[in-house]
Amino acid sequence: MNKCTHVTELPHPEPAPSADTCLECLEVGSNPVQLRKCLHCGHVACCDSSPYRHATAHFRESGHPVMRSAEPGESWRWCYADGSIV
Repeated sequence: MNKCTHVTELPHPEPAPSADTCLECLEVGSNPVQLRKCLHCGHVACCDSSPYRHATAHFRESGHPVMRSAEPGESWRWCYADGSIV
């Protein structure tokens, strides 16, 4: 059983997505791969399969540890701090 304590700290309701795509990728002319949404603030960014790894950068800069997939049909969540699915 997962022991992640960060999930209990998430806001309710879940924040709305900040964008439809990774705006950081658009700014640098890159194509985002597999979008992720921060469950603390709603920031949408690309995953680690994208060249710039903006979702991980958002975690490092903001300290917001939990995100979920923003891809259609996916609902899994990941905690960067614990390095596990939550």
